[in-house]
Amino acid sequence: MVVEVELDRYKKFRDVLSSEDRAIFEDMLNQCKLYASAASTLASPVKEVPLIISMLFAQHKKIVELEKRLAEAD
Repeated sequence: MVVEVELDRYKKFRDVLSSEDRAIFEDMLNQCKLYASAASTLASPVKEVPLIISMLFAQHKKIVELEKRLAEAD
């Protein structure tokens, strides 16, 4: 799988992070896997673009969910 190959490239970076940061980094990378099939439809000469779009989408989705919760709490 292309996503797995690309994510393997980030192991050295992950390995130098603190354990707390490493867990957050792993969670971020796992977001790529959630949207891999959708991201594979992007025709990009840069392999990292679908991964970045997947991560951005996941982050935006979390932000929208948090904004809804805050609005409901008011």
